This record gives sequence, C-alpha cells and structure tokens, in this order.
Amino acid sequence: MTVDTRIEQAQVLYERAVFGGDSSALAPAERGLDAVEADLALTRGKVVHARFLEERVEDARELKLFERAVRLYEQLGDVRGEGEALFWVGTFHQVVRDDTEAALPAFTRALDLATRADDRLTMSYALRHLGFADHMAGRLDAARDRFEESTRLRRELGFLPGVAANLIGLAYVAAQQDRREEAAELLREAVESAEKAGAEGVLRWVAAAREELDLPGQG
Repeated sequence: MTVDTRIEQAQVLYERAVFGGDSSALAPAERGLDAVEADLALTRGKVVHARFLEERVEDARELKLFERAVRLYEQLGDVRGEGEALFWVGTFHQVVRDDTEAALPAFTRALDLATRADDRLTMSYALRHLGFADHMAGRLDAARDRFEESTRLRRELGFLPGVAANLIGLAYVAAQQDRREEAAELLREAVESAEKAGAEGVLRWVAAAREELDLPGQG
C-alpha cells in the first residue's frame, strides 16, 4: 500500500469515526499512519546516512530515526520492516560510530527477521556487514562465506551495484589470504558489474581497492 493510499484511508476512517460515530475506525487509522511514519523515519534515516558518507560528519538524528522505525515496525508486527530498520541501526554503529561490537546484535537480529520474512535484499546487506565484522576480526574464511552468500542473493535479485560492491570485499579477503590473482579477477568482475549498472561510485571503490592492494587495472 502506498503512502498516499494509507493517508487517504486514514482520512476516510477519521470521517467514519467523527461523522458516522464508528469509534472502531480509529485503531486502523492510527495503524496506517504508524506505517507511514515508520517508512518515513527509515527513509529519512537513509538519506541522513548518505549525507554522512559524503561529509563524514555524524548527525544525531540518524540513530533516532532508525530506532523510531524499529519500534513502529515492531508494534505493527511488520517483521520485514523491523528487520530492515534493525540493519540500519547496526550500520549506524558500525559505519558512523566505528563500533562493530555494538552493531553485531542488530545485524544478527536483522538477518533473522529478514530470513523469516524472505527479504533477500536485507539478508544480503546483513550478511555483507557481518562479513565486514569477520574480516576486521581476522576471521577470513568466515568473512568469505558471508560475502559469497550475500553475493549469491544479490545475483538472484539482479542487484548489480551490490554484487560489484561485494566482489570488492571478496577481493580484499583474497589478497589477505595471498590469493592475489583471484583478487585481481574479482576486481575485474566488479568493474563489469558496476559498468553494467552505471554505478560510478562503485567504480571509484574498485580503483581505490586496486591502489590499496597494489593490483593491476584492466588492459
């Protein structure tokens, strides 16, 4: 149901309660508006996070928005929404605060909820960021497994920018395990996927990874 539809429905229910004397219409009206508020909080939080990635300045609103979305989705019994919002709570802690330990419970719970809801996109994100946690902790085989499962899901969804981003993560793991030829091939595949998707930002990540890992470019 779209935001506009939910708001229109709430208006109809309001009129039924006020003019029709049907007070039972108020509860579904409030639930519909809670769903709108949850979606808005989640999306606004994502926009705030994108600005952080550009400016690297923490905005105190970000965590509050994501936590508000989690509470609303939980109250609504929206397992898919709750899982996605929890993923973003974890991302705030891991990416903005550089506190992976604080992020792990949110990522783990997000993966569980997304799996229950068959939300493969959120599953792929949670697995990716759990892979980062394993990588940073030196659990390279576990990190590789997480990235590969995330990539499998993203290929199924046709999410090419996400596939390319994961291939970069796999390249870092391969290079750290002295599989440099494999790392170079993974970055080549990342370029192909990013170019097909027009993902210029991911192409810049590939270039940075090649420089950092001292791997050759294409050609």
